[in-house]
Amino acid sequence: MSAQIAIIGTGTIGASWATHYLARGFDVVATDPAPGAEAALRSYVDAAWDAASTLGVVPGASRDRLRFTADLREAVADAVFVQENAPERPQLKVKLLAEIDDAAPVESIIASSSSAITMSVMQAECRRPERTVIGHPFNPPHVIPLVEVVGGERTAPETIERAMVFYASIGKKPVRLRKELPGHVANRLQAALYREVVHLIDQGVLGVADADDAVSWGPGLRWGVMGPSLLWHLGGGEGGIQHFMDTLMGPMAAMWPALGNPQVTPELEHKIVEGVVAEANGRSIDDLAAERDAMLIALEGVRARYQP
Repeated sequence: MSAQIAIIGTGTIGASWATHYLARGFDVVATDPAPGAEAALRSYVDAAWDAASTLGVVPGASRDRLRFTADLREAVADAVFVQENAPERPQLKVKLLAEIDDAAPVESIIASSSSAITMSVMQAECRRPERTVIGHPFNPPHVIPLVEVVGGERTAPETIERAMVFYASIGKKPVRLRKELPGHVANRLQAALYREVVHLIDQGVLGVADADDAVSWGPGLRWGVMGPSLLWHLGGGEGGIQHFMDTLMGPMAAMWPALGNPQVTPELEHKIVEGVVAEANGRSIDDLAAERDAMLIALEGVRARYQP
């Protein structure tokens, strides 16, 4: 029998993870207590399979290798890797991870997709906390390669290393965090940028659509190719990052105290909502998601050709 993955929680993130694991040739057993969860999961996988296929599926990969059960213990009974995707509620996560830990094979890894709660909190009631780890994806996981990997206070270093190797083996780009912090890293970076975007909108500097364009058609294009520090290395010219530090870091740092810390009032929320609806211009959420995914897949194809 081939390796089996357990998906706990089949909302948007869990369903996307299931799609990715199926595309990578695993048997997947999923569970979720929500009414209609199985039908919603299978519908998501069917709709996402073309995108997964464009990015590449391994020989033998099939949607038919997905099984659903309402029994959590059955879902994890033979799993080599568990990907938990339950709602972001600490008490629920603590109880759920303890239940998974009690039922999963002792050699399996239990990874949580939690985007905000730390593993030290979630592993509190586990009998084998050393095999629990954060494996936080970026949405949608079957398209975006990034996974943030970080352990809790009682996670074994070996578990973190095994998770890093496993995620890399299935086509992900795992990034190891050396310290726990709420929100991990990528979401904090997003929050920092969006705080300034909201501030600029609030101050009337520009509208919602123009703010989006200022990001996606400027720095966002570059960030899709290289990270900010490597880009500043290029920005330093022949002197590279050292020249940037000597001549440009000071002026940039001088702007930091003036960056905004907006109060999100109902009026400001309404302004942003109105702006987004106008920017969407009648396109549905599904239409926009399909447009996003198509462009992301094309960008990943370009990046793959330039990877060393």
